[in-house]
Amino acid sequence: MKKTIRILGMFLLVFFAVTAITSCSDDDDPTNNDFFAGTYRGSISYHDDSSDISTGDGSVFVTKIASGTKYNFGFSNGIPDLNGVEFEQQGDHTLVMVGSNGTSYIRIDNNELKILYIKDGRTWTANCTR
Repeated sequence: MKKTIRILGMFLLVFFAVTAITSCSDDDDPTNNDFFAGTYRGSISYHDDSSDISTGDGSVFVTKIASGTKYNFGFSNGIPDLNGVEFEQQGDHTLVMVGSNGTSYIRIDNNELKILYIKDGRTWTANCTR
């Protein structure tokens, strides 16, 4: 009887672990969630007066902070983070940076992240997917 209960317990543990892992989806849409965290992978770069970093195999960890309209972008490869960038929703599933213009533009949806951000002589770029 103990062996049966132990096997049943292990089965239930594995079942709940698999269910929890598969319920975390890459299809989470940053526009529809109060809180969002997701990793986008692809080409990223950074340039300022003292450094020039570029890779085709980088990542950007995106988090939506409590205000609901501000996002943080954590870059890999020693690239400084972008924090507190404000967005507005355009269409059903797309966010575009507030005040975007020809030299600063960030667009994010559930599948794609595009960044060209220039501030104080520093430039961040990203062309990534999830």
